[in-house]
Amino acid sequence: MVRHYAPGVRDARGPNAAETLARLVAFDTTSRNSNLALIDFVADYLSDLGVESARLFDPSGAKANLFATLGPPGGDGVVLSGHTDTVPVDGQSWATDPFRLTERGGRLHGRGSADMKGFIAVALALAPEFLARRLAAPVHLALSFDEEVGCLGAPQLVAHLRRAPFAPRAAIVGEPTEMRLADRHKSVHRLRTTVTGLEAHSAHTDRGVSAILAAGRLIAFLDDLALRFRAAADPEGGFDPPCHTVHVGSVEGGTADNIVPGRCVFSWEARMLPGADFAAEVLAPFEAYAADSVLPAMRRVSRETGVKTEELVSVAGLAPAPGSAAESLVRAATGDNRPASAISFGTEGGLFQRGGVPCVVFGPGSIHQAHKADEYIEASQLAACEAFLRRLMDRLAAA
Repeated sequence: MVRHYAPGVRDARGPNAAETLARLVAFDTTSRNSNLALIDFVADYLSDLGVESARLFDPSGAKANLFATLGPPGGDGVVLSGHTDTVPVDGQSWATDPFRLTERGGRLHGRGSADMKGFIAVALALAPEFLARRLAAPVHLALSFDEEVGCLGAPQLVAHLRRAPFAPRAAIVGEPTEMRLADRHKSVHRLRTTVTGLEAHSAHTDRGVSAILAAGRLIAFLDDLALRFRAAADPEGGFDPPCHTVHVGSVEGGTADNIVPGRCVFSWEARMLPGADFAAEVLAPFEAYAADSVLPAMRRVSRETGVKTEELVSVAGLAPAPGSAAESLVRAATGDNRPASAISFGTEGGLFQRGGVPCVVFGPGSIHQAHKADEYIEASQLAACEAFLRRLMDRLAAA
């Protein structure tokens, strides 16, 4: 059976998680778009419950984070963190409208359903219960923008917390981990390298400098570096793959077959295990190779040639902190004492950790369903998240 959820429809008890998720999915918050309509919806919903929200805007004013406290002001409390943006649906073949939540066989399909509007929907649907419980310690909702393009909004939220007259005891980032505790993830670094050569007629290649061939040598160096990391992998570390990774995502250069190319640009990425020094282990060797092995031959033809690398995105990794307040809180609420897992995708967790808030990643849905056509979250995962947050209420009520 296929069921379409109508955004905004509520029963007499208020919105449930699936109905709230339908409303959130209906907002096209692809990172290139504004997220203000969704943020305004959440702020209005919380206002109807008597909860004030702080909106933290980006410099353009087109995007905003939202921070709100459910429960007593002050105190420590727990941060429930989620990002509001999603990846594009461009070029994907969906069986249903990606911005209309559709249930098929217990799976709720829609862009962002797993990554990560499902977690946000559960937290919002349970907001009336959080308030009715008269908690001794508050729950703080932290919703961010532009996580998918480099965790651009979360630093404002972390700065907001550092200025606040309270210090949260823990943060839970509700990324899709299938409700399995994760205490560590890799850092993410995205870069763009521009190679400037010298154009010439292809009949006289000796009078030009091929930016593409120079870029090819640099790309080959990165591939060799990736192979060295793979050879030194630690299978006991819990990561999949169990090593740093280096990847070249796009290459663009050249004008015509009979012109020595004067420009080539390639974008690349490194994901580093917690505790690794990206600058020392990747960037410095790459730039040394460019300076010592690539540039000299280019400069012998023209002093105007060059190689320039810009770091576009740097997302902090999350380091394991066994026994932290965040880990202890999740374990106490779930009763799950299995070893914490490692995740290879980036989250905003490392930013909270660097800001002094113990953090874990724990949320409904599977990362393997994210970013794909027909993205979905299991209805059972929403139910499991609801049960967890209610047990969290019990602990905060007794704090």
